[in-house]
Amino acid sequence: QVQLVESGGGLVQPGGSLTLSCAASGTFFAIISTAWYRQSPGKQREWVATINGETTYAESMKGRVTISRDFAKNTVYLQIHTLNTGDTADYYCSAEISHDAYHQPRDYWGQGTRVTVSS
Repeated sequence: QVQLVESGGGLVQPGGSLTLSCAASGTFFAIISTAWYRQSPGKQREWVATINGETTYAESMKGRVTISRDFAKNTVYLQIHTLNTGDTADYYCSAEISHDAYHQPRDYWGQGTRVTVSS
């Protein structure tokens, strides 16, 4: 069984920075890609960034976020800079994970970590 666990959320002042982590555990063959999403109160979940062999970012977040990966720790990070109140949201990671060479990869989601930007 694969688990994704996000961490690093909390209360941050406007203008601050934060690094979120998404750690994968369990038995699997390979992590193909990992993405971060966020859901602000009263809004739909939106995509933030993806990392596979390359990195891609939502236009609205480009320049303020950096996604990176530590293969040894099976962990993906999301750095967010110059936070503002509009960044207040639950942040989720999702990973496309392969269990073997014969079956289609499966998508997994974490439970989310809450980021609150407030003075």
